[in-house]
Amino acid sequence: MQLPDLSQKPPGYVLASILCSLGGFLFGVDTGIIGPVTVMEDFTKYVGNPSPTIHGLIVSSILIPAAISSFFAGRVADALGRPRGIAIGSFIFGVGAALEGASMHIAMFIVGRIIEGIGEGLYLSMLVVYICEISPPRNRGALTTGPQLLITLGLVTGFFTCYGTADIGSSFSWRLPFILLAGYSLVFSTAALIWLPASPRWLTLHGKTSEASAAWEKLGVPAADREKILDQYDTTVVEAAIPDASGDTSAGHVTSTTVATPKSKKAKILDVFSSDARPRLFLAVFLMTMQQLSGIDGVLYYAPLLFQQAGLSSASSTFLASGVSALVIFAVTIPATLLADRWSRRTNTILGGLAMSLTMFLMGTLYASHTVHPSAGAARWVVIVCIYLFAVIYCVSWAVGIKIYAAEIQPQRTRAAATSLAHGGNWLSNFLVALVTPTLLARSSYGAYFLFGGCALITAVACWVWMPETRGLSLGEIEDAFARGRGWGRGSGIREFVRTLRKGGMHRSVVMPAAVEA
Repeated sequence: MQLPDLSQKPPGYVLASILCSLGGFLFGVDTGIIGPVTVMEDFTKYVGNPSPTIHGLIVSSILIPAAISSFFAGRVADALGRPRGIAIGSFIFGVGAALEGASMHIAMFIVGRIIEGIGEGLYLSMLVVYICEISPPRNRGALTTGPQLLITLGLVTGFFTCYGTADIGSSFSWRLPFILLAGYSLVFSTAALIWLPASPRWLTLHGKTSEASAAWEKLGVPAADREKILDQYDTTVVEAAIPDASGDTSAGHVTSTTVATPKSKKAKILDVFSSDARPRLFLAVFLMTMQQLSGIDGVLYYAPLLFQQAGLSSASSTFLASGVSALVIFAVTIPATLLADRWSRRTNTILGGLAMSLTMFLMGTLYASHTVHPSAGAARWVVIVCIYLFAVIYCVSWAVGIKIYAAEIQPQRTRAAATSLAHGGNWLSNFLVALVTPTLLARSSYGAYFLFGGCALITAVACWVWMPETRGLSLGEIEDAFARGRGWGRGSGIREFVRTLRKGGMHRSVVMPAAVEA
């Protein structure tokens, strides 16, 4: 297949993926502003100098509603289509942000965060699903990491917005960031509704074959790639491609006939727990849950507190340090996104978990040994460097790979629902991290670091045992590999692991062999 001419307009699926990824920017901005806002002098006066528990509750109040709505996002996406679901969710998110910016008392502020969470859970889990469904296999990794890249850009925007408004000297210092966020959300919701094409997969599954063909043309997906994508349907798709002289079907003509397989409503709901889908659902939920228990949002939400604990005393210095950390995260996420399909999903996750646990254990050990002094000494600078290093390692490993992996290993018929459940687990663990981190930091200088480091280490070990490789595989090849019982399915659970250890080594059947580029 010939490479596209870079002087020409990018294919429609690239433009649609970029637009869709802007939804991650909203989430990043909220994550970037909520931590600095809650330690602003005008906000603490407004709330009444909250205790660490109340501080954690204010920050985390967005997450339980996000988890609940995330569980239903798959049904919304399947019923209304991906773009409409994204637009509705981001609009609700913006309404919540506007209520926070206009709140007259703390109860109104928390209600705004709850509404914001409902919208966030609805739209955020649909982003990767939509991009995954419109992307050719060779571009899927890079494009589906787009939302994560925009999340990091949102972090930069959020931290530096607070850095710029902190000295206003009125409640406008913490209201303005939320007002701006509400404006961003309204613009994104409108753009998604107007310009995002419907997913051709969704159209095909709903029997709208002519509309699906028009959507493929608008997205500019080559015929050969459509064939790879369509083979994931729970429908009978018969395609006849006329290849050119070199055997490449992309230049030929493709005709297709689609016959939908009828299913009951109950069966569709329970499909995520069917024998072929259940192992992949559990693996996705585990990875998405442990992604947050690594402590990343404890670092992002409470970066000013962590830097203050390490010895940066003034609000401006902690906000600046937080903004610099966001810039570093954004900078390293760019090459990580571009190289997403060149790195092994499995190896990246395992090595990332080991490296993150090492940085957490190092910080915890320094605090436990009482070598970190706020006013002097090298240990505090080691802690500050480790905070940056932890965030960098996370962004080039777990942030890039896990969300892609959780979506791409699912069968087509359950992908939206299973990904939503996995995101629900992610929200719940995120809530726990956001709620308990201030209390842990107040009661113990090192407890949070050992907790998060232990979770990262456990995940790395579990992935070494159970996580199959998927890099470069088409969605159909992933489906076939799981159907054959290779990977974390039949014959490779704990009993297989123990059996292979007794034989003196790790058996090759525990993981799928490394995939070649599609």
